[in-house]
Amino acid sequence: MIPVNIVTGFLGSGKTTLLREVLGRPEYADTAVIVNEFGEIGLDHFLLEEVEEGILLLQSGCICCTIRSDLQETIRSLQKRAGDGLIPKFRRLIIETTGIADPAPIVSTISSDPLISKHFYLANIVCTVDGLSGASSLASAPEAFKQAAVADRILVTKSDLTEIDILVKIEKTLRHLNPTASIQRSSGAEFDTKHLFSQDVFVSNAEAEDVLTKLDRHLKGSASIQDPLKILHDISSFSLEFPGSIDWIAFGVWLTATLHVHGENILRVKGILNTRESAEPVFINGVQHTMHPPIHMDRWPNGERTSRIIFITRGIKKDIVQRSLHAFLSAADKEYRQNELADLTTFRT
Repeated sequence: MIPVNIVTGFLGSGKTTLLREVLGRPEYADTAVIVNEFGEIGLDHFLLEEVEEGILLLQSGCICCTIRSDLQETIRSLQKRAGDGLIPKFRRLIIETTGIADPAPIVSTISSDPLISKHFYLANIVCTVDGLSGASSLASAPEAFKQAAVADRILVTKSDLTEIDILVKIEKTLRHLNPTASIQRSSGAEFDTKHLFSQDVFVSNAEAEDVLTKLDRHLKGSASIQDPLKILHDISSFSLEFPGSIDWIAFGVWLTATLHVHGENILRVKGILNTRESAEPVFINGVQHTMHPPIHMDRWPNGERTSRIIFITRGIKKDIVQRSLHAFLSAADKEYRQNELADLTTFRT
């Protein structure tokens, strides 16, 4: 299976600068990169040869191509050409979105297209936020706000050109918006690409533990703080806790039904569950309608066997989600207790 990293970020936020560095590094020699336009990247000094129209082989060994008729066709074409030996095989795929794109449909494509999901899986979503103009973009462009809301890694760029108090303010906004995302600064050179691209957040126990550390911090700290930009865009970030074990099937049915009806406005879901069906904690992670396979973790990170879930939503408040989920789990608990009682009665008879 080939991991896929999505690089998103608003116009001029530094996606191209980040990709240019990745394309020049030898450790990414086995990477294929899908970009919007070759001209934006400026590949002349990287270029080794043009394999065919729209596909370039770079000196680092990277393959770089532009989107053809659509993303599905582009990914399938790359996979087929690599399989046929027409281009070098690759072990990682990076997809750059346009500056105003919503990354969620790309997540859905990778996860739901049967031919693509057979060979590829989502590794993480990286979002660049301009240190100089990011505050303005986040305030005026819902697209920029959503890109940051669904990200797993946020890179605040141009930190060398931005006053420290502005950087702190942007990072504070981003933490309130997306409490479990990892946030770093960049001056535009020597990116921490290992942190950005190497750890796959949807399959890694270590990443799950890191997310839960941030989730606990959110529960104990700034959960009740409302950021003006979140109010402006009608975005909520909230956490729910459930002591004791819960019914995995009931939770799955509730989440499936909720995402079916409201998935467009449930931007992210992450959490750890204490289920009756598993002794180990179960880590869940989803983007809008797309939920990724749960991770059965090795152990409880801090020994606290409490289910904790964080939601980032648009136009959906905490009390509505909390009331709905509580009602569903309470009904499942009641049925569970009745079944237990019936089993005991049968045994005594």
